[in-house]
Amino acid sequence: MKRTGNSFSGTDVLYGQSNAGMDNLIPQIRNATRALIVRDGHILLLKKEYDDGKTCFAFPGGGQETDETLIQALNRECAEEIGVEVEIGRLIHVADCFKLRNTTPSTTRHLVEFFFECTISDSYIPRNGHHPDKHQVGVVWKDVTQVENMALFFPALIASLDRTAKTNDPVYLGKFC
Repeated sequence: MKRTGNSFSGTDVLYGQSNAGMDNLIPQIRNATRALIVRDGHILLLKKEYDDGKTCFAFPGGGQETDETLIQALNRECAEEIGVEVEIGRLIHVADCFKLRNTTPSTTRHLVEFFFECTISDSYIPRNGHHPDKHQVGVVWKDVTQVENMALFFPALIASLDRTAKTNDPVYLGKFC
């Protein structure tokens, strides 16, 4: 995976780019859930390493299965990726994301991302769950003040955290990737 500006090649996520010309858009929209877990000024993230030596970070969570609610999907994904049961709080963000897929011919998947505030046990020690994501090599706490400078999927979310903290209403971010 290669980072260019605000995007990655391979399984690219388009950050703030126009979706014009997406002739190979996969017709099914897929819901995905993400956990925003913050404790003592640190945020819990998945650490991913790629064959080209690049490292990036992502929020725990993933795609909703056909027979799941968003809450069930987030519980399952967190158990698989970070090995812990999460307490799911309020919905904080909803956003559209257009993710380039590494297929022939090239295709783009439309995701609707649902970000929830979550908490975990104070005794939790970061570790991979029983079914980590592809390329996931670990789970780490990162200082929230340093996250803006990291290679991070969904960087637009970090920029909007202050705004969200001032309201109890979920924020629709529009097309942020």
